[in-house]
Parts: sequence; structure tokens; C-alpha cells
Amino acid sequence: MSLSYKVVETSTVTDESLEKILNEWAAQGWQLEDIRFVTREASRRPGMAFITFTKEE
Repeated sequence: MSLSYKVVETSTVTDESLEKILNEWAAQGWQLEDIRFVTREASRRPGMAFITFTKEE
């Protein structure tokens, strides 16, 4: 078996948008691996997120 990765980038970082992405990819058999948030110097609020999923093929 091999492991495949999927990276999803979003610039809308809200609980609703992250939940939608997580549910969408989990329904397709992908498992959450990691979430990385990118912040700007002027703000503590994330301006972008990279969500990584894995799937055994």
C-alpha cells in the first residue's frame, strides 16, 4: 500500500469554512494529518490555512 497526500489551502479561516473542508474530504476517505495556520505580523488572526490529509491507496 502507498500513502497519498492532499493539501487544501484556504484564505477563509473561520470555524465554518474549516469544518466544511474537513467534512468534505473526510467523506471522500481522507484522514486529517495536520492544519497549519499562517498569520500576518499586524494581526494575530490567521489569514490562511493549509490542511493536510492522507489516504492509503
